[in-house]
Amino acid sequence: MSNNPPSSNASEIEGTDLMNLYGFIDRQNVHGLNLTVPEDARAIVKPWEERDDTTKMAESGVDDQVIIHVPFSKNVRVKSVLLKLGRGEVTPRHLRIYANHTNIVDFSDAEELIPNLNISLLEGEVGVMEYPLRAAAFVNVHSLSLFFSDSVGGDSIRLYYLGFRGDSKSIKREADSKLDIPAANAADARVIDRLREQAAGAQTTAR
Repeated sequence: MSNNPPSSNASEIEGTDLMNLYGFIDRQNVHGLNLTVPEDARAIVKPWEERDDTTKMAESGVDDQVIIHVPFSKNVRVKSVLLKLGRGEVTPRHLRIYANHTNIVDFSDAEELIPNLNISLLEGEVGVMEYPLRAAAFVNVHSLSLFFSDSVGGDSIRLYYLGFRGDSKSIKREADSKLDIPAANAADARVIDRLREQAAGAQTTAR
């Protein structure tokens, strides 16, 4: 297991507070480009407990480039991407991530657009690896296009698991507002009472 700082092993991932965003992924609309079986884009978006399953995978078609488009059911903050990749010659070495494109970023778009993040992927890892996404572009995300490329062998790439960790901003905002409203109302009430008292005192003095 590599000690490279951008990655974490499975036990470290399970021990953190951020949630797995699987439940917020619109799986029916996940799709990919240049896959031998187009539907396999959805097959690699699995529940966490199925992360080590290698019977379901996505493999590139004519060359070593694949784009996977992942829409979310509500806006989320994405803190990291979780990947289990093929080993050996089918390991992709680069990942470019494009945030908040309503439709999939295709290969011609990818040549012209600057990615929000460009990641060098680790080789030779057997488990799920975590790559942090620290860019501000991933704070309010409704979709991601992930462009995998440059396999070790140069002919094809293979992906077994794709997931994300982060949180739902809307859930946090609703919880905060429920906590804040009573306190704010109470404070406002006290301020209004004091203003009324001051106004009454001023009127008495004027008379």
